[in-house]
Amino acid sequence: MKNKNFLLLLVVLGCFSMQAKVTVASIFSDNMVVQRNVQIPVWGSADANEKITVQFHNQTQTTTADKNGKWMVRLQNESAGGPYILKITGKNTIQINNVLVGEVWICSGQSNMEWTVGQSDNPEIEIPKANFPTIRHIKIEHQINSSPNSDFKSIGWKVCSPKTVADFTGIGYFFAQKLQSELNVPIGIINASWGGTNIETWISREGFESSDEFKEMISQMSRVDLDALLKIKMETAQSRIENIQKAKFSPEKAPFYKEVSFDDSKWPELYQPKAWEEQSLGNFDGIVWIRKHFSITKEQLNSKISIEIPAIDDNDITYVNGTQVGSTEGWDIKRNYSIPNTIVKEGDNVIAIRIVDTGGGGGIYGKPEALKLQIGATQIPLNGTWKFQVEGIRNTINENEFPSLCYNAMIHPLIPFAFKGVLWYQGESNASRAYQYQKAFPLLINDWRNKWATEFPFYFVQLATFKTNGNSNEGCDWAELREAQAKTLSVKNTAMVITTDVGNPNDIHPRNKKEVGNRLAANALNNLYDKKQFCTGPTFSSFNVENEKAAITFENIGSGLITNDNSNSVYGFEIAGNDQVFYAAKAEISNGKVIVSADEVANPVAVRFGWIGDASACNLFNKEGFPAVPFRTDYWALSTEKSKYSITIPK
Repeated sequence: MKNKNFLLLLVVLGCFSMQAKVTVASIFSDNMVVQRNVQIPVWGSADANEKITVQFHNQTQTTTADKNGKWMVRLQNESAGGPYILKITGKNTIQINNVLVGEVWICSGQSNMEWTVGQSDNPEIEIPKANFPTIRHIKIEHQINSSPNSDFKSIGWKVCSPKTVADFTGIGYFFAQKLQSELNVPIGIINASWGGTNIETWISREGFESSDEFKEMISQMSRVDLDALLKIKMETAQSRIENIQKAKFSPEKAPFYKEVSFDDSKWPELYQPKAWEEQSLGNFDGIVWIRKHFSITKEQLNSKISIEIPAIDDNDITYVNGTQVGSTEGWDIKRNYSIPNTIVKEGDNVIAIRIVDTGGGGGIYGKPEALKLQIGATQIPLNGTWKFQVEGIRNTINENEFPSLCYNAMIHPLIPFAFKGVLWYQGESNASRAYQYQKAFPLLINDWRNKWATEFPFYFVQLATFKTNGNSNEGCDWAELREAQAKTLSVKNTAMVITTDVGNPNDIHPRNKKEVGNRLAANALNNLYDKKQFCTGPTFSSFNVENEKAAITFENIGSGLITNDNSNSVYGFEIAGNDQVFYAAKAEISNGKVIVSADEVANPVAVRFGWIGDASACNLFNKEGFPAVPFRTDYWALSTEKSKYSITIPK
């Protein structure tokens, strides 16, 4: 009996010991940087009513955990310096070493912010010289939740060195490097970014509830945990899709979908190349088979045959007449698969593609003419209707599927950590809803500021040059998103970097992250750190019509307007009359203005500049080296005005 009582006592003491462990939020780890010249919040958990002592540099503060075990202290302002030790003591002690005090910035957005130093231009030059021990970086791991998390996953802060810097955000690192060289203080970068994310996943529920644009949407969003959300999603999507294809999911039949003899006559159709989210299939992630028949002649059997696919989101296995001819993993990769002559026959043949959509968009996308069969010198178009059948739904929720998921897991746990400002590079995933971005982007900025109860600086990057579809006459979502970003400059304490000159028209991920980081740093140095310098490009001011020509004036011209290629002509301007048809314009710089005209337009009423995805031909700059901001003078309807953020509402 005594032995049993003794064992029971050990168990009770052991449980008490486990409960008594003081913890601190994950943002606090060895090698971190805390913000100078402001109060420094430090927080964590402990036993209810446990006394906590926090020591840092020459400060000591005490507090008591509340009834839920939460505690927080606010250390007094510190000047730049270190390294120091941060010690938290309750019934146990946590010691955080090598802590610096300096300038801390949050870097967030999608892939162009997440893109690393190792993926940027000239890594073989930049990485070996990255010996900057006072620059520190923390990467918050990808995570989502349907309700706000109290903490996040991370491997902690890293000291900048040639061994670590390859994995730092490229833009964040070059920004930090420039600031550190100018200010000579430690710089901390918090990297909370995720490639392919839309802006809605980064806005809190409360933010949406405060918005006339989004409050109806969020009111229908159930307050359930992620597992319940997944269950609802799977049941709803399966029922909806089986109704569309008038057949149950049949994974056991899927191996036969590639065969030429398989009867697909009852399968529904979709158009390719086009994302299936924009068609009857709607928003879901999973496995879809698509099939298309083609015919070749006896003479063509001796020709070299291949299938060309502009891109598939995300992965594919492609078959011809039941034989695999290729497979690729990667949503933005062009496919070109050779087709052996031995597997094709005169007359009817069939292409079957098994597409795995892991998140975001799904299906074949790109220019219609780029989807084709090449048979010798003959091209057979493959754009148009394809038969489809869904094999199964991906048993997960992706980061864009519902609002607030990334905010809950990657931003909310940072509150109330002190920092200087935010760097933001996102928008590509919202291009199809560019007009609504005029509401969504300011909402995000104000939402985050409300959460921290401070109007911190928010600096962002306008979309870079990229060869997308559309123009002024057809509508161009990329240009419309740039306009939404530029309009967001009306929000106080913001700044925008123009990147029409640093992108790669053929790559949505331009590699020149150094120039972008330096331009962001120029804004910060000029606006916040009393290092006055020019940091923006010419911005449209006004225009008037004289003698059938439009005279455009600009602000932020610095030392004057120039063409960066020394051309006498300014490229990128278009002009339209009352018929709203735009024509490429002749333009030249004259007396500090740009004079624009077109033979086809006798009475110009509207001018546009850089209103195209690939704006790399635009050569209007100021002498300080900053490109002009794309703009339009008209208020005519845009192509994305009716496109709204929507979700499949979980009930």
